[in-house]
Amino acid sequence: MDLQLEGKRALVTGASRGLGYALAQGLAREGVSIALNSRDPEHVSAAAQALKRETGVQVAPLVGDVSQVDVPARLVAEAVEALGGLDLLVTNSGGPPAGKFEDLDEAAWQKAVDLALLSHVRLIRAALPHLRASTAASVLTITSYSVKQPIPLLVLSNSVRAATVGLTKTLALELGADGIRFNSILPAWTETERVTELMEARARANGTTPEAEMIKQAKESPLGRMAQPEEFANVAVFLLSPAASYVTGVMLTVDGGMVKGTM
Repeated sequence: MDLQLEGKRALVTGASRGLGYALAQGLAREGVSIALNSRDPEHVSAAAQALKRETGVQVAPLVGDVSQVDVPARLVAEAVEALGGLDLLVTNSGGPPAGKFEDLDEAAWQKAVDLALLSHVRLIRAALPHLRASTAASVLTITSYSVKQPIPLLVLSNSVRAATVGLTKTLALELGADGIRFNSILPAWTETERVTELMEARARANGTTPEAEMIKQAKESPLGRMAQPEEFANVAVFLLSPAASYVTGVMLTVDGGMVKGTM
């Protein structure tokens, strides 16, 4: 299938490693020019160089913490300047820390809101004028399957990411007439650095080992394993592409069957 992505321009945040990098890599392999963001200058530079070597597309490394108030607008402006416009926006960030409700103070909640909700709001707001000028505008918010099935010890993520899903669905309804599609992917457990960190936190709480927790979690999928980042990326690239031109307002789990509900 021709995804019709050749020559498109994308900003992908939180993309120097893990799911964000896999998604950017998938887009680049389809001929998309990429503005690649991370908080870490060394990581984002290395990731951009690796993508450019592999695919030959234009890759612009952009440094900034999307949880900071002024950073999202700056990143969008830098991406547009580097790429000459914007067709695709992927709003992705690291997840809030693990913890139980009574162990988390007001500051932890505010940081989670800035990271896992307001970063999406600010990026989309800044990108809208440029997306309106595109003939293939598409926005993908990266959330978590926890919005359908809460995950133990992740009350911050369970709560705040649900608001981002509400935002995504609302914008699909409000801005469809402008030709902009909005979807969200709800990944489950995928073998990334973030999941390793969460398994370490779970092992400390349960008095086990990260390896034991990985095995236990993998059994929650009927497939008996966690996902690989490219399995997530393949779905994300399709949703962003013009090949999915009549798909908007979708909250799609990429979970290996871990969500047990029917909705």
